[in-house]
Parts: sequence; C-alpha cells; structure tokens
Amino acid sequence: MSNLNKTLLALALLCATRQYAQSPPAVIDVPGAPMAMRILVQSPADTVTDLQAICLFQSSPVNTLHGSLIETNQKLHGLLDRIRQPDLFRGEFGETLLIAAPNPGAAARKLLIVGLGDSQTFTPARMQLIGEILYREASRLGVAHPFFAPTILDGGVAKFTTGDVAEQVVTGFLRAAATEKVLRDAKASATQPVTALTFLAGAAHAGDTRDGIEKAISAASRK
Repeated sequence: MSNLNKTLLALALLCATRQYAQSPPAVIDVPGAPMAMRILVQSPADTVTDLQAICLFQSSPVNTLHGSLIETNQKLHGLLDRIRQPDLFRGEFGETLLIAAPNPGAAARKLLIVGLGDSQTFTPARMQLIGEILYREASRLGVAHPFFAPTILDGGVAKFTTGDVAEQVVTGFLRAAATEKVLRDAKASATQPVTALTFLAGAAHAGDTRDGIEKAISAASRK
C-alpha cells in the first residue's frame, strides 16, 4: 500500500472514530409508566442534567471503583476518592451526599450520591429504599426529571441482573410518588412533584433493565 493510500485510510478511520464518538446515546422509552420513563445508554459521567444520582458501596479499600465510577471520579478530579473515607462519607445504606455544581468538567449540575452499605451482603431488595430516596431528594431539590444510575456493577458487584436491580429501584420510586400524590391531594406537600425519570444502563444491559422497569410498573398498576 502506498504512503498516500495509507494516509487516506488513516484519515478515513479517524473520521469514522470521531463520528462514532459524537453519535447521540441510545434512548429507550418505557411504555405504560404513570410518568415519563426512559432508559439512556450513557455513562453518568457524561449526562447533561439538573440532577444525576449514583450509588456507592461502603467506603472501604475492598470496594474499588470501576467503569463509569472511575470516569465520574476523573471528571471530579479525584473528589470521590477524597470523600470515600470512613471518617467522611462512609457509604452506609441510605446515606446521601449532594455535590452541587461540581466543576466545569462534570456535565450534571448536581450529583447525588446514595450509600449502598456492605457490598458482601447486598441484595436487590435494598434498592427499593434507594428508589424512594431518589424520588424524595429530587422532589425536595425541585428537580422534576432526575437521572439515575445504580452503578452496582461499577461498584464491583456482578451477581445480580440489572433487571432485578431496576425493578426494585422503580418499585420504591413509584411508591414514593404515590405517597407524594396523597400528600398533594390533601394539600399537605410543599415539594415539587417529579414528572419523569431517566434510568441509565450500559448497552449490553439496556434490554434487561427495561424488562425490570416494566415489571415494577405492572406490579404498581395492580395495586
């Protein structure tokens, strides 16, 4: 192959790579939900949103960061590493931490971190409370459309399906929404209702995540 052809091939590959990198993330709408719900195939490190929520297991040297959590930590210039300390953010189950306007490198305007507790005893049922916390914190902050990434896999726990996790999250989320509606109907709520949810998932897990969300919606509709 001539040097000219090699150069042209290299330019073609570079253009293709840039086009792929700039392509928008896949979006999957979830039908039948009581509010707008969708799955977004994107890393929480890259979302442009008012509120991005992620989860972290207990702050311990054995619970290392992977995948999107590493990306998020990098965009925060190592802030996750600095706060994940036993005498700072412990990552206890249900513990929350809000990082407001982190820095120009982070796309989300607010980052909500929710503790998952001990990774060795984790089960998907734990995520129901996480879903409730997500709804109530978003409502308290006046964010009508939060984004959520469970980050279980990126926290190092891979023995549960993303569908099982998503089902429990949305079950808790919808229960909190139903509770809030009772309060609003009684004119006993001063918070803003949440009207939409974007659930983040990797490309390989988007279908399973959708199935889990649909199970939660179906169960809630029967109550």
